[in-house]
Amino acid sequence: MRPYSQDLRERVIEALEGQDGSQAEIAERFAVSLPFVEKLWWRWRTTGSCAPQPHGGGRRRSLRGAEGLIRTALAQEPDLTLASLCERVAQAGHPQVSTKTMCLELKRLRLPLKKSRSMPASATRRG
Repeated sequence: MRPYSQDLRERVIEALEGQDGSQAEIAERFAVSLPFVEKLWWRWRTTGSCAPQPHGGGRRRSLRGAEGLIRTALAQEPDLTLASLCERVAQAGHPQVSTKTMCLELKRLRLPLKKSRSMPASATRRG
């Protein structure tokens, strides 16, 4: 989600300084949420700035350093299960992750999830 424009922020501050209504009325007039107006007003009073804060960056990937290991392991043994791949990565000194995390990493690396066609069929049959 993108931050609100600087122009909108300045118009909200002008309305608050001019006491053109309550914070709720100003929020409704500019089609923004009341918490946004409250936070913007508090920030303006404490710092003198209404500019948006920089993006926090989000979480870092758990397996960001294991890409080469994962690619090598799957190139050598394409039939590795997610669980065994997780074990191999953990044994190599990377963090222990769940199979879901490993699946997401494989998708990010654009590696196939399918096993080789030479494997025997599954024991369960669809009826």
